[in-house]
Amino acid sequence: MYRPVIGIIISTTREGRFGDKPARWIFDIASERSDLVFEMVDLRDCPLPLFEETTGPSHEPPENEMALRWGEKIAGFDEYIFVTAEYNHSIPGALKNALDHAYPEFNRKPAAFVGYGGVGGARAVEQLRLICIELQMAPTRTAVHIGMEPVLGVRREGKNLSDYDLLNESAGATLDELAWWTHALKAGREAAVESVGAER
Repeated sequence: MYRPVIGIIISTTREGRFGDKPARWIFDIASERSDLVFEMVDLRDCPLPLFEETTGPSHEPPENEMALRWGEKIAGFDEYIFVTAEYNHSIPGALKNALDHAYPEFNRKPAAFVGYGGVGGARAVEQLRLICIELQMAPTRTAVHIGMEPVLGVRREGKNLSDYDLLNESAGATLDELAWWTHALKAGREAAVESVGAER
């Protein structure tokens, strides 16, 4: 039986980033599920240029080779979990640039969020939800928000994110909601393809 594949995208690329820790934490929790398959995606592994294409990817595929590789990579996922920091009340530039380099690959797929930083990265997540809607994605309502207390607990006190029960509960609820949307939208995409094939 096919199990949908979910990409967990680390949205920052700078040295000393915190993002590896929440990405690994949500990956470990998610990997305990038997209904979905999860894969880590690090933007460091796909160093995209600043978006300078003559036409947006909603109209034509990008010409840049790295951008094409990025599109092929994300097209293979049925859904996404964005692990995002909050930079100036918004998302990291590396993530925005990566999102700008693709379009049809994201269409009609769900997205969930793990935000961290001030107010749990809530402002970044809200900005990201709006971008996802424009990319014809289905952003989920439930998200994980890692505030400064657990961030500092991990950085300064040697704690793990798994030590925070509220975060573990939030992760479970987020993954449950994401799983529902994943199966529902995958069925919808497959039905749409079959309908087009039948018309031909």
